[in-house]
Amino acid sequence: MVEAVYRIESARIIGTLARLVRDVGVAEDLAQDALVLALQQWPARGVPDDPGPWLMATAKHRAIDYLRRQETYRRKLAVVGAEDGFSEETAIVDALDDHIGDDTLRLIFTACHPSLTTESQVALTLRMLGGLRTDEIARAFMTTQASVSQRILRAKKALRGVAFELPPASEAPARLSAVLGTVYLIFNEGYSATAGADWSRPELVKEALRLGRVLCGLMPDAPEVHGLTALMELQASRIGARTDAEGRPVLLADQDRRRWDRLLIRRGLAALARAEELGTLGPYGLQAAIAAGHARARTFQDTDWARIAALYRLLSHVAPSAVVELNRAVAVGMAEGPAAALELLDGLHLPGYPHLPAARGEMLGRLGRTGEARAAFAEAARLSRNDAERAVFTRRASSA
Repeated sequence: MVEAVYRIESARIIGTLARLVRDVGVAEDLAQDALVLALQQWPARGVPDDPGPWLMATAKHRAIDYLRRQETYRRKLAVVGAEDGFSEETAIVDALDDHIGDDTLRLIFTACHPSLTTESQVALTLRMLGGLRTDEIARAFMTTQASVSQRILRAKKALRGVAFELPPASEAPARLSAVLGTVYLIFNEGYSATAGADWSRPELVKEALRLGRVLCGLMPDAPEVHGLTALMELQASRIGARTDAEGRPVLLADQDRRRWDRLLIRRGLAALARAEELGTLGPYGLQAAIAAGHARARTFQDTDWARIAALYRLLSHVAPSAVVELNRAVAVGMAEGPAAALELLDGLHLPGYPHLPAARGEMLGRLGRTGEARAAFAEAARLSRNDAERAVFTRRASSA
């Protein structure tokens, strides 16, 4: 119970504390102190009626004690506290109050600060905003606790003394792009694990969805925030159908769409509609529109592949990449035939990426070029680092 409440409230608490102490590491320590006190008191005294505010109030008192010990704070206090009737504790608590959620937003942007590597941004985001323990992050990304601990430690040191504030207007688009990219990286690793035995990691999907929803609440007028959230909601809606009763992967064409989560689809379509209301769709919004095309189709055969191919073409202009071109080629193959797709696929260069030979294998098989299809799927299996995915490609190679 205590840890569940802490995971929900930790981002807001840490964000509130970090704004004043200007040290993410110290802020987390103070929040952890409040958690330890809850673990000691709640079993004996009972859970408070409002456990979240209890943790916040306790963390604030810890922050007050910390700040009173800081010489720097005393110097600042001498300047701002000259008025009659000034109360040191009242001033600190007032400074800690966060009435509009900006502190959580500041924490998100701080965790994705450009001075940090992508790996550190992901680890710190999951730690500070997701409330995940070091061992949970390590397990999710198939690495060691020591490695994750070092990433988080280096990130905290790099952020020590960094202004805990939202970026200036001139830097906001680039910084928001980093935030959204970090959240989507977390989602993608959960949706399609790059390595290991698991086809997906639902706990990471869940955390990414929660972060996306938090961002929508904090930045209601940012179209790409809604676009990313729509994309994640729509893709996550398929998770229940992506494996069979034995846990084996089921590809999109073979999925039982009755198992798709209708609530997530409704939420995704609503977020997409909001993104469209706010302006021209960006890269995430366009990908969400593609996902919506799948969500709206009653069957795989009913999919409007021509529209999806057109959306991918537009996406290739907005955010050009070889992976986008690969996906466009697959959509073209469904809309215009495998020969048209192969013409596009043969012009792509994605070394080490298993989905390129897998796509070629699919199109070659549809053209009756079975020997080439078998070799392409075998190449995809050789390149894949995910056990479940490798098994899919191996079966396709055998049945081509």
